[in-house]
Amino acid sequence: MDHSGVYQDEGFELEDASPSRRQKLARIASDSSLHSAAISDEDSDEPAQPNGIENLKSFTADEEKVVVRKLDRHLVLFIAFLYMLSFLDRSNIGNARIAGLTEDLNLNSSQYEWLLTSFYCTYIAFQWMTLLYGVVPAHIYMSLAALAWSLTACLQAVASSFSFMLFLRALLGIGEAAFSPGIPFLLSFFFKREELAFRTGLFISAAPLATSFASSLAWLITKVASHVHVAAWRVLFLVEGFPSIVISIIAWYQVPDTPDTARFLSQREKKIARLRLNKERNAGKGGMTKKPRLDWREIREALTDMKCWITACMFFSCNIAFSSLPPFLPTIVHEMHYSALASQALSAPPYFIAFLVVLVTAFLSDRSQNRSYYVVFHALLGGFGYLSIAIGGMLRADSRWRYAGVYPAAAGFFSAITLILTWTINNQNSDSKRGTGVVMLNLLGQFGPLVGTRLYPDSDKPYYVKGMAVCSLFMFLVALLAWWLRRLLIRENEGWKDKEDATGKGEDEGLHVSNWRTEISARWEIREVLQLSRRWPPPDMSMYPETLVWKSWQMWRNMNGVLWVDENFEGRGVPWIWKFE
Repeated sequence: MDHSGVYQDEGFELEDASPSRRQKLARIASDSSLHSAAISDEDSDEPAQPNGIENLKSFTADEEKVVVRKLDRHLVLFIAFLYMLSFLDRSNIGNARIAGLTEDLNLNSSQYEWLLTSFYCTYIAFQWMTLLYGVVPAHIYMSLAALAWSLTACLQAVASSFSFMLFLRALLGIGEAAFSPGIPFLLSFFFKREELAFRTGLFISAAPLATSFASSLAWLITKVASHVHVAAWRVLFLVEGFPSIVISIIAWYQVPDTPDTARFLSQREKKIARLRLNKERNAGKGGMTKKPRLDWREIREALTDMKCWITACMFFSCNIAFSSLPPFLPTIVHEMHYSALASQALSAPPYFIAFLVVLVTAFLSDRSQNRSYYVVFHALLGGFGYLSIAIGGMLRADSRWRYAGVYPAAAGFFSAITLILTWTINNQNSDSKRGTGVVMLNLLGQFGPLVGTRLYPDSDKPYYVKGMAVCSLFMFLVALLAWWLRRLLIRENEGWKDKEDATGKGEDEGLHVSNWRTEISARWEIREVLQLSRRWPPPDMSMYPETLVWKSWQMWRNMNGVLWVDENFEGRGVPWIWKFE
């Protein structure tokens, strides 16, 4: 190893360092007694080091992949299945309408719309419960929320009047508000930012899958119920609601609160699950292994962040389309002169295609670490889908034309919603701000369904041109807002890049890397590793034993490719993270 120039085998440069710093690094690097300090396993007898350094244990990329796969199999897929059941219980009222709900309860068009609206009124009013994911243990909170909505969903089968059904729909909104809006927030406790879109896509894609499943099941139940003396819509609510009760009990044992409580991970895998999040979480202080708490200062910062409001407006616009199609699609297809059975069956394929598109889109978005391009594309796709249905209705076109427009419409808004949720979480740098961002997103965004559920009155039969045109307009608005947010984030990223480049020149900066995004992340990590306070003074690395310096050095190399940051670096009160554009 040549200490005079570039440490080629270690991957870092000393060309800008002073002679004294070169000597110091050479002395640390050449001390063979320190080289083994960075690697150990869960069975090591080495005593724990102070200042959180006991957490700095090495792991391989293959080990990390094993942990991620286990989290996907045991956590993400389970949550996706639970979300599929919740979406099924909320949206099957559209299938129940075709199966005779409105006739048996003597409901007019306005009363049916109020059944949809009552759900979203309570769903909006209880959005604040998302923050409880950071306070109440997740396995307790999620299982109780699932039990609450599943019991309510089953009780819809015994409704005998409009007022009773209205009450049950409002109660259902409370149970689902406690569960689904906070899922992306919960997943952020286990996955990196660049992994989150695909995982969010996995659970969001359960919504179109649930809708396609609901349509197929509704077709089967409607056909079977014609031979029995129980109304088909009552059987529908009961059959689709009961599985949620069973799964809510399983959730108590299946859902972990933090990586440390995951039953499906070994002790070493639990450590890896914590350490891999060091870039975004305070691993030095235990990260999510300690009981989470709310930081009210960070909550206020999120409330004044323009980016949070833009994503909330995007979510509002997208939800107008998202909320209106599932309850009304069977009716819309039926008004295209298909039979009730055919309407149930034809409602399924568009959602299955949307399910596949969401997964592919989320995967590509994570792979490219870009959100805006995909949101814009799918918002335009959904907008043109709705526009084609509206134009087809105006021209009294063949029903197949209008039905074909449902496919891009469904694929567009489901994919856009997936990425909007992820985008909100990606660009906040703490759990309190992420949670607040999700609450703002849902609080404003869920007003969209109040508009969307009232766009298809009976007076607009059979073409519903006005409703389709309004949904198209708001999907185009999503594209414009996404492009505006992209420009804001580009300016913010470039501003920080320029600031880093300005401070990175000369002797005072010491050793720095060419990748400015990685360097900023590593500098923030110094504060985490050494357990420094939020408003910390410039750290004096010399006060720590060289063994600890070496361990930190190794961790930066393994996780970031950054081996050293100047000891005179001045930390910021609030860490900055590179924003996903």
